[in-house]
Amino acid sequence: MAYASKDLSVLAYANGFTLWHYTTPDAATDVDTAGYFNGAAGLLRAGDMLLANCAAGTVAPAAGVLVVASSSGGAVDVANLTPFGAANSD
Repeated sequence: MAYASKDLSVLAYANGFTLWHYTTPDAATDVDTAGYFNGAAGLLRAGDMLLANCAAGTVAPAAGVLVVASSSGGAVDVANLTPFGAANSD
């Protein structure tokens, strides 16, 4: 799939920093690919963070934080997903 603007929401904004939430059925490995968020280049700034729910609605969902590594000239790159929590072994 691809970036969907309807799934990106602002959670907080202060001092030039924005905390976002993004949910998608796309795998985290797709979401953290350079260019995935190019459609939001006018919104996302380097250093912004996205709380992400990736692979939502699938058998292997992943949740974590993505940090905007760069956003300029219409091109956005985010760092790989840093997952929340640890493996659940029960």
